Parts: sequence; C-alpha cells; structure tokens
Amino acid sequence: MTRKLFISALLAVATAATVHAGGLMTNTNYHIAFDRMFARGATTEIDAAYSNPAGLAWGHEGFQFSLNFQKPWQNRDIETTVPGFLGTGFQQKYNGKASAPIVPALFASYKKDRVALSAMIGIVGSGGFVKYEEGIPMFEVPLKAMLAQAGMMPNSYGFDSEMKGKQYIYGGQVNLTYKVNDNFSAAIGMRANYYDGYNRGHVVADIPNYTSSTAPAANIDLINLQLDCIQRGWGFAPIVSFDYHDGPLTIAARYEFRTKIKTENDTKTLSARIKNTDPTTASVMPYIEGDLALAQFGDKVAAYKDGAETRYDMPSLFVAAVGYEFSEKLRGTLEYHFFDDKHAKMAGDRQKELTHGTHEILAGVEYDINKKFTVSCGGQRTDYGLADGYQQNTSFACDSYSVGCGGAWNINDKMRLNVSYFCSLYSDFTKNQQQYQGLPYAGSDTYSRTNHVIGVGLDYKF
Repeated sequence: MTRKLFISALLAVATAATVHAGGLMTNTNYHIAFDRMFARGATTEIDAAYSNPAGLAWGHEGFQFSLNFQKPWQNRDIETTVPGFLGTGFQQKYNGKASAPIVPALFASYKKDRVALSAMIGIVGSGGFVKYEEGIPMFEVPLKAMLAQAGMMPNSYGFDSEMKGKQYIYGGQVNLTYKVNDNFSAAIGMRANYYDGYNRGHVVADIPNYTSSTAPAANIDLINLQLDCIQRGWGFAPIVSFDYHDGPLTIAARYEFRTKIKTENDTKTLSARIKNTDPTTASVMPYIEGDLALAQFGDKVAAYKDGAETRYDMPSLFVAAVGYEFSEKLRGTLEYHFFDDKHAKMAGDRQKELTHGTHEILAGVEYDINKKFTVSCGGQRTDYGLADGYQQNTSFACDSYSVGCGGAWNINDKMRLNVSYFCSLYSDFTKNQQQYQGLPYAGSDTYSRTNHVIGVGLDYKF
C-alpha cells in the first residue's frame, strides 16, 4: 500500500498555478495599467482590448498599440509536520521557487466612427515555472515509511528528490465593437488558447558506497523513479461585453465562456526501479523494474503514459464594473469578478472539491498630477472557495489580498510610459490528515505563498 501511494505521488505531479492575478487557471494582469490600478473593467483606453472591449467605442479615434513587460517572483512553500512518524516525528519546510522570464503582452486597436477592431496577445493562464529542489512531502514521507518497513531507517541510506514543472496558457484574442447609440455599445470576440506544460522529477533512495564480501563498493538503488511528461492542447472561448457610457459614468459587463482544453501527453520518460525486499524472490529477481514495476500501480501510471489525455479547462468569467470621473483629474472604479471554477474540468476532477467558484472584488483610483504625470493605486480581494480535498502538494492555492501602485508619463501626445509594482498577501492554508498520505500517522501540510510583480509598458496612438 505504501509503495502504491509513493509512486502515485510521483505520477500525480502537476505544476502549481503560477504567478498571476486572477482565478485558479486565468490571468487578468496583462497591461501595466492593471498592475498599478487593478480595477480596469470600465476603461476606454487601449487595455480595454482585454478588460472592456465594448468600451473602445469611446476610445481613441484611429490606431493604438501597447507593448507591456512584467517580471514576477513567487515562493510556494509547504511546511509538513507528522508528530509520530517512525517514533521520532517528522517536520520539514519545502521551499518552492516559482518564477517566469519577462512576461510580454501586446495590444492593438483601430476605431473609426461607430466601429472598433481590437486584438490582444499574452499569457492568459498560469504562466511560469516552479521548482522544489528537495522534492515535496508526498514523495519523501511515504518513501521513508516504506523503507522503514523493510528495516531501513533514514540515516542508513541517501535520498535525492527534485520536482519541477512549467505551465503556460498562451492566448490570442480579437474583438469587434459597435457603438449602438450615444450611450450604449457592445462587442463580440474570440480567444484561442494554447496550453504548454511539462512535469519532470526524480526520486532516488540508495545506499552509497555499499560493500560486500562478493562485490566492490558501489551505490545500491533502493528506489529510482523518473518522470518527464510534456502536455499540450488547444481551446477556444467566445467573449461578449457591453458598455453604458453617460458623461462621467461608465457601467460595463463582460462574459467569457468556458475554454475546454484537453492536453495529450508526450511522455519522454516514465520508469520505476524498485529493490526487491522479498527474501523468497530477491535472489532470483533483485529488482522490480520496467513494465513489471509500472504494472503494480495501475491507473496512476496510465494517467502519464504517452498519449494519455488530461483536462485543464479555463473557467467561464463574469465581470461587472462601475467607473466614475469625479473630476477632470480624478477617476475611480469598483469591479467584481466571478470565475466558475466548479464547472471547469481539472485533472482528477479536483474542481468538485471546491466549495464555490472564485469571487474577486477590485477597486482602484488614478489621479492626474498634471498633463504629463498620472499616479494610481488599487487593491483586490480573491476568495477561491478552497477545501482540504482540493489542496495538493503539487498544486495548491491560497486566498489573498493584493495591492498595487504606479504611474504613467505622457511623453508626448502620442506616447505614454506606464510603470507599476504589485504584491499579493496570502492567507496560509493548513490541511490536516488523520492518516497522512495514507500512513498510520496524523499529520498536516501548511501551504504559504508570496508574490511580487514589477512592470513597464509603452502605449502609442496615432
């Protein structure tokens, strides 16, 4: 049983949701104006190509372009405590480092009279890498328990484990906006989404420099597990949005349909080599390996075999926003997001464990110091509806508050530079198990995160 639990853990590796603002599988921070203000659902500027396509009916007449770059940093830590483990207890903190290279996003629009065309290209879901240089507890704890059953305590063998993964969803979106009358506009759009990810890891337990009367010194493998699985898939989502504009008041709504993404495995490596500790067969078959070793783990192995399919849907998203210009210099927006995560299929149907979809409340203000400089700030509250059954070592989330600030410099009549910084303040989540990882010990995992993002972007219109 312990052996099955351990190999299942390896084969269940999936990259954790990485650095972004938004739902469990959806990014909302593409343009730097979001990072410095958050609530952009009522904007009529170039970032409306994503945040409020219908609002472009009141935007710049002619062409607009915007190129944006963000740099995120995040830690995703797991602190594991199993008080009675092997009589001495087990406590360890696993530091997960999530990062991404410079993350770009491109916006473009053209408006003439009542009609506007717009497009956006960016990383629309997840976006980054995560690495645990010391592995994760769902590997280490069951393995050490299994070896203890064979009479080997942790100080009698070497242990090496590492897990890492990548998860990107690239998106390209186009919109058509029409101004129905002086106060009302509507837009329809479509976004193509491409999922690109991998899961790679190894766990090796061995006896280094083992010597015997019949063999020279050598490393003796106790367990050697290897996984290298690439996953890719496509999905499409229709988008509709509406905008009501009356003087200083803007009321906007947007709905993105669910994106069904089914990935197919391109598995480079999936292997297990296990020391046979059964005294009645060990002399004939010292190791269980190859297909014979993998066959012991049934459906868990099948999930990562070459050609197997996994769902990574992006949920439907409803957005409502109210913006108001208090004066020629001061503007504010209040916004609400709902991500219907419970009806977006995930690997292993984990979405069913959530208590509800993701709720977000956003607010932001910006102030024009003069014709050249604008400053802004904003905040966001994210509630995922998390539950013990959803959280896994390989993929977990934490509710958060996010705050951001920044500014814009109107270099001239055509060009604007945006800069920003935001961070997320997460609530730790502790998952208690009466039988930790299926073992006869009570234990807990405490999940924690940190997140920081800086950004710079350039808007151009003519």
